[in-house]
Amino acid sequence: MGLIDVGANLSSESFHHDLDTVLARAWDAGLSKIIVTGSSRESALHAAELARQYPGRLYATAGLHPHHASEWSAELGEVFRQLAQQNAVVSLGECGLDYFRDLSPREDQRRAFIAQLEIAAELNMPLFLHQRDAHEDFLAILREWRPRLGNAVVHCFTDTRAAMNDYLALDCHIGITGWICDERRGLHLIEAVRDIPDDRLLIETDAPYLLPRTAPKQASRRNEPAFLPWIVKALAGARGQAEEEIARLSSANAMRFFRLND
Repeated sequence: MGLIDVGANLSSESFHHDLDTVLARAWDAGLSKIIVTGSSRESALHAAELARQYPGRLYATAGLHPHHASEWSAELGEVFRQLAQQNAVVSLGECGLDYFRDLSPREDQRRAFIAQLEIAAELNMPLFLHQRDAHEDFLAILREWRPRLGNAVVHCFTDTRAAMNDYLALDCHIGITGWICDERRGLHLIEAVRDIPDDRLLIETDAPYLLPRTAPKQASRRNEPAFLPWIVKALAGARGQAEEEIARLSSANAMRFFRLND
């Protein structure tokens, strides 16, 4: 079983000119599947289209990032609901709260988040979640809704060890990115990932963002799925496990989480 990148923003404009080459490098690096993140109407539609173009290799999520929460409407919710009926779309989200930048008012963020939780509960869909500098409100909402939800991953986790354990207590998965490859910003994460049970660990690049600091020097700062093995390497060192074990268990978790065997 090859590596699975559970979060790559391949609908980003930065990939429009060379996506086939980017994917070829990913397959050469040992990846077998990539989940393409949909975080707005446009990116979700594009992600679903990419997944249809590369069946069995690319899959998609569909949701509204908190940065865009002010765009939420019942009509947009219906777009995501319809996308979720497609076989290539395997999760709702990216959705959640982001108080770091507050690009949408916080009340709008909470409203859009709850609306997407309602759709996920209705359709029994996995959830791809985002939280930054909003742990208290995010946790309160998630705790209220958790009994009605299926699989949920707090993606691109960079918060505290205590926050991680709050999410693990709610039976959530944790998505780890190249942040763990930065010994300056990610030192706390190197320690925290030891708390993640083997069956709750997922790995992702969040490409084109968060280029692993340990990866070979690039002409640009663009991250891409081919750099996922550097995250595996960092996780193996932090958790005291073999790289092959991290690869095996994270891929098995992704297959189960997104129901890719169904």
